[in-house]
Amino acid sequence: MFEITDTQKIGVGLAGFGISFLFLGVLLLFDKGLLAIGNLLFISGLGCVIGPRRTLSFFFQRHKLKASISFFGGVIVVLMGWPIVGMIVETYGFVLLFSGFLPVAINFLRRVPVLGTLLNMPGLSRILDMLAGDSNRTTV
Repeated sequence: MFEITDTQKIGVGLAGFGISFLFLGVLLLFDKGLLAIGNLLFISGLGCVIGPRRTLSFFFQRHKLKASISFFGGVIVVLMGWPIVGMIVETYGFVLLFSGFLPVAINFLRRVPVLGTLLNMPGLSRILDMLAGDSNRTTV
């Protein structure tokens, strides 16, 4: 097992609160205050979990530069007060940045007891297979 530091625990909490605030901001018709707080908490939580140096090297790799500019540009647009436009730009950048993790996340979620049953339903399973890029997945 690996040991989790206190800073990483705080980072998981910050990122969790950030995702919660983002969800509430979208749920409450793109409330710019909640979206701004959610963005700041998520980014600071990510920095605490993987460390500042690895966070900077993740976001500013040469092949991820367009995605990083889109993501941070969307955050800035949300902070300026245009939440719908900012969230669209930010979502585009987020998908480009984290699309490599999507197959791993989908396969992990399929192994969660209750959620896995829902995700393995015939219609939803086909959509998730297309998203994950797993065309010939075998069900166990």
